[in-house]
Amino acid sequence: MSNKSLDGVLTKKAHTREKFTEEQIADLVHCSDPVKGYDYFAKKFFFIQHPVRGKCIFEPFQYQTKLLSSYHDFRFNINMLPRQSGKTTTAACYLLWYAMFHPDQTILIAAHKYTGAQEIMQRIRYGYELCPDYIRAGVTNYNKGSMEFENGSRIVSATTTGNTGRGMSISLLYCDEFAFVNPGIAQEFWTSISPTLATGGRAIITSTPNSDEDVFATIWRESQNKFDEHGNEQELGINGFHGYTASWDEHPDRDEEWKKQELGRIGEERFRREYGCEFLVFDETLVNSLVLTTLEGKEPTLNMGQTRWYKKLDAHATYVVALDPAMGTGGDNAAIQVFELPSYTQVAEWKHNTTPIPQQIRIMRDICNYIKDETKSSGSNIYWSVENNTIGESALLVINDFGEDSIPGLFVSEPIRKGHIRKFRKGFNTTHKTKITACSRLKNMIEKEKLKIYSKPLISELKSFIASGSSFKAKSGQTDDLVSATLLIMRIISVLKDWDPKIYTSFSQADEDTADKVMPMPIFVSH
Repeated sequence: MSNKSLDGVLTKKAHTREKFTEEQIADLVHCSDPVKGYDYFAKKFFFIQHPVRGKCIFEPFQYQTKLLSSYHDFRFNINMLPRQSGKTTTAACYLLWYAMFHPDQTILIAAHKYTGAQEIMQRIRYGYELCPDYIRAGVTNYNKGSMEFENGSRIVSATTTGNTGRGMSISLLYCDEFAFVNPGIAQEFWTSISPTLATGGRAIITSTPNSDEDVFATIWRESQNKFDEHGNEQELGINGFHGYTASWDEHPDRDEEWKKQELGRIGEERFRREYGCEFLVFDETLVNSLVLTTLEGKEPTLNMGQTRWYKKLDAHATYVVALDPAMGTGGDNAAIQVFELPSYTQVAEWKHNTTPIPQQIRIMRDICNYIKDETKSSGSNIYWSVENNTIGESALLVINDFGEDSIPGLFVSEPIRKGHIRKFRKGFNTTHKTKITACSRLKNMIEKEKLKIYSKPLISELKSFIASGSSFKAKSGQTDDLVSATLLIMRIISVLKDWDPKIYTSFSQADEDTADKVMPMPIFVSH
């Protein structure tokens, strides 16, 4: 018996007695089959709203059939799929079947945005409303955000936050476009939800890829690592997830001509990410995202406290040490970068957010002393400096108290700019103009493979260092302290070229056609 819901659609009244024909009983048996019931339901009873054909029965493509199997056959699965590949429709079909034919289940849909959650629920509702009465379960509650069935199962949709699903006993979790959830929120959500899944719940994570640094990317990579500690290949990844992906050309309506047109419309970078399922950064990063994918980094060869060393020191080389100070009270990180000249190679780095300023200076001094000792020099091969903005003034006071002579090498300061009226302070003052100029140099030197970067944390920060108005900064929820220290390295080197003939020569060769010969970048964000 049908019953009108609050918004006027027809639903099936709960707990009503029914008579079934033999054919209907056979359909119910097939739909209830624990092995292939979902497939029978999808192909015979689940209707969709096709953009061209309108209302029609769901006829899954081959890869959608594989996707349904992935949902069903594995307790934990993660699916990386091209844009507009029908993943929402496929999920809606499976979740509706699961709720109607599995009693006492709580299904949580956690979507990237509120509109995403509503879209999935709308497709579930559409499919439910077009099912014949004898197939669909009666409902006890039916609205835009949730559905409750007479068998005790329910489907609840919500936007993904750090608290989504907290306190719920979840039978099946579906995460939609998980790669696009704010990284901090995604991490908090996954940390809080994982314990509930460990007690018997299932999880389906589906998304187009975004950054290779987010929670989705981490879970995906672990799902692809299928070798145990003995080197034996397993069906599942080391995290217990089954990973499934599909290529854009598995869609029957997409061919090389379609690809050509789409490339012309959105460009190679977006095509590779959205349709090729490559982990490319979507935002306008300082360094070209295609270049960023080639930066791999390596593990430190030596750890001295929290200072990571990546390369053996060379007695014939010159070293540049830059400190970007911070308060040391748990907010922003203080960061130190060390680069070698003339090879333009990263040698070491350090960062921390609870180290007080006096200790930051001591660590920089320890780094300089280590370089001096290892290269058996007088310190003449070391140049060091600090950013002197706001907090940097405190660092300058500490340096003065310690005495510059206690730190091996030469304290480099930027020349007094023409028309500069502020009192001169040692070190480097960062303005919008000087930051953009340094950004331009860093961008060009990385893209032209003139700068060797070994630090994985620095590479990670570069992947989230994005355009913001007419400048660049870390993406929301991310940090850019190591990048800031590297920008200071660029500025120190640009001063050194006027002092040291050897540095000038190497600098001119490395910096050819880069920042000295281009205007500071006017950045216009079109997204």
